[in-house]
Amino acid sequence: MTKASKLGNWTELFSWLRNPAGQVFGNLAMLAFVVVQYLDGILTYFGVQTWGLAIEANPLVTSAVMFAGVGPGLAFTKLLAISLGIMLHLRRVHRTVAALTVFYTSVAIVPWTMLFLTH
Repeated sequence: MTKASKLGNWTELFSWLRNPAGQVFGNLAMLAFVVVQYLDGILTYFGVQTWGLAIEANPLVTSAVMFAGVGPGLAFTKLLAISLGIMLHLRRVHRTVAALTVFYTSVAIVPWTMLFLTH
């Protein structure tokens, strides 16, 4: 095996590090998705601590929190959501990731923010 072919294998292994212009949208969508998930986790944590578990509308989150506690349950559900978002990103369905980001912002971040600002 020549030195060039050995280097070729390494460059293929790390090809995901290259960032052609076409992937900028996907990377920004993924970054926004992770930020929104993180914010939702923080806002949910404070909301549940302030008003109790009944305030949480997502039955999957409620079940995880009832099973493992507020911190671990939220961490599990947010890490699961981020992991699934990463899988979509790696499959290059960036519009779906962007749509989910907008969806989470409208049904989680905005309502939590409004609730905290009005109470």
